[in-house]
Amino acid sequence: MSKSQKLFVVVDPNDTHHIALERAIIVSSLIQGPKPKVHAFVAVDSDAVDTRSVNDNLFRDLTWFEQNIKSPLANAGIEYTLEVSWSSEWQKSIMESAKRFDADLIYLPVHAKTNTSRFSFSESKWELLKGAYCPVVLIRPNAKAQRKVIIAAVNFQAQRDVQVELNKKIIERAKFYAETYGADLHVINGYLDSMSYPDRGRLVNETGLPNDKIHVDNGYTSDVVSALAEKINADLIIMGTLGQNGMTKTRRGNTAERLIAAVDTDVMVINHHE
Repeated sequence: MSKSQKLFVVVDPNDTHHIALERAIIVSSLIQGPKPKVHAFVAVDSDAVDTRSVNDNLFRDLTWFEQNIKSPLANAGIEYTLEVSWSSEWQKSIMESAKRFDADLIYLPVHAKTNTSRFSFSESKWELLKGAYCPVVLIRPNAKAQRKVIIAAVNFQAQRDVQVELNKKIIERAKFYAETYGADLHVINGYLDSMSYPDRGRLVNETGLPNDKIHVDNGYTSDVVSALAEKINADLIIMGTLGQNGMTKTRRGNTAERLIAAVDTDVMVINHHE
């Protein structure tokens, strides 16, 4: 790689553990080439955080910025910029700032709900996934701090042009990041019945991967991907979703939601705008 990647890292001052920033620092040490440039974006997700004055975590001083953001990045030798947003439109402010920064990836910290085991994803986060012009990496607190095994989840039964294009984007990105991290790449395609069995030959041809790295499994995408991730000890899952089409609030994309909820791994979501 000759060009430094630009990582846009979301930091929520309400958090005591800044998992997206930590992952950016770890990943920068794994990249085979120039270290990425980091843009730390400090903003509060009002959908997920108590924004009343009784929340002591919303009062942060210069020492907090120094200890939690500046020192860790400087000590890792990472070139960075820092921005604080007071916008109440959390996801729009992220998208706008990431565009100005010309980000290659947005690193977004994701926490499971504390009062229940059910994974929860706010509407604003879905709007970000559907609207961001670059891929969003959902950073999980218990994910592994390495990038040795990558899974790309595709849907080769898809007939529509936008879905065919999305498959190409997923494979291109997956190959790029496998090369960037020196990782092992696997491609998986789930199917529900024999009538929708994907063309394995096409998968082999279009990915250029050996047969043992291609997985065509029966079942829902979320189930087959999470089972494979556990079996091969995956560190990153790359998947796609169709972007803004005027129905974001009513059509989240059940496959994406189920898959994100089913794994503890970091997930890169690539959208394709219709």
